[in-house]
Amino acid sequence: MLDVKLDTSSAVPLHDQAAAQIRRAIAEAEAKPGERLPSARHLAAVMHVNTNTVLRALRTLRDEGLLEMRPGRGTRVSGTPQRSALLAKAIELVKLSRESGYDRSELLAIIEQLP
Repeated sequence: MLDVKLDTSSAVPLHDQAAAQIRRAIAEAEAKPGERLPSARHLAAVMHVNTNTVLRALRTLRDEGLLEMRPGRGTRVSGTPQRSALLAKAIELVKLSRESGYDRSELLAIIEQLP
């Protein structure tokens, strides 16, 4: 995770790229549950982006349940590689359903019908 550079020419927003890199580190067990991540300022320097970009990525991962952020105590990994993989697929499914015109309740109904 320490030799990461984000692609500024990509159509994917930088904060999404940063979140993906951290998500990958969790999935590949580079960052294990309970481990403290480097500061947002350090990650921003390594990724060559603004600190706010990294903070936005960290908040996304917190909302996904992969990170725990506590003021004064830093950011720790709280999810597992399996959870990360599952969340990535779920995000992909939600994106596909939105692009296909399905709302949340319709997607949930489809999922509930699965065996």
